[in-house]
Amino acid sequence: MQITSEDILANGIGRTTLKLVLEQQEAVHLLHPKQLIAFQGASSQREDRLLNPKGIMRKKKLVKAVLTGPAAAMIALPAGYSVTSVPIQGDSSLLFEFRHLLYYTDLITMKSVVQSAKNMLITRDLIRMRFAGEGSIGLLSRGPLQTWELDPERPSFIDSRCLIAYPADAKLDLCVYGNHLAAQHMAYHWKLTGTGTALLQAAPSDPGFEEQLGGDGLMKRTLREILPFGNIWIR
Repeated sequence: MQITSEDILANGIGRTTLKLVLEQQEAVHLLHPKQLIAFQGASSQREDRLLNPKGIMRKKKLVKAVLTGPAAAMIALPAGYSVTSVPIQGDSSLLFEFRHLLYYTDLITMKSVVQSAKNMLITRDLIRMRFAGEGSIGLLSRGPLQTWELDPERPSFIDSRCLIAYPADAKLDLCVYGNHLAAQHMAYHWKLTGTGTALLQAAPSDPGFEEQLGGDGLMKRTLREILPFGNIWIR
């Protein structure tokens, strides 16, 4: 399967489209069929199916679309989101949040992993997904998907809003870190120790950061107010 993405600007908002090209006998399971904006192939090569009860509960959707090659499809993504194709070979040790899954190829199998009572309370998720087989999965993320190597001795602190997947044997705690002032002004983080790689989305962690970058400094705003014709001369 060939995958290409293209960034577009529509009504001043940046969006990304994803194009999938399927060869003969290739098939992909698309979990957000309403995002499919173009399809090239016979009508019979798209088959919508009901998700199983577990899938409906996890994804809060009723149907998925199964596309069979040879065909091409274009998928539109929400503003600010990107998709990364992650190869799966054998039994992956990573535990994923199901909501980040956009598609998976036909030879991929999913297994529901019931979390420990502690991790269930921390993540508020009863189960996580573990993938096996030969193929790839498409992960939705806000911003680019990044990897982070864990260490069994030195803890890694990852913003709780950014962690997408982590190794099944990693030790997980919810916390803040740093000195007293730092702990007062941060969102909760996952404290992880173990071996392997975690996946995280490079989403902005401070909603006001972009506004600060685009806004004026205090000095400029003050001068505009106190100087005659300040709004004209000071840009």
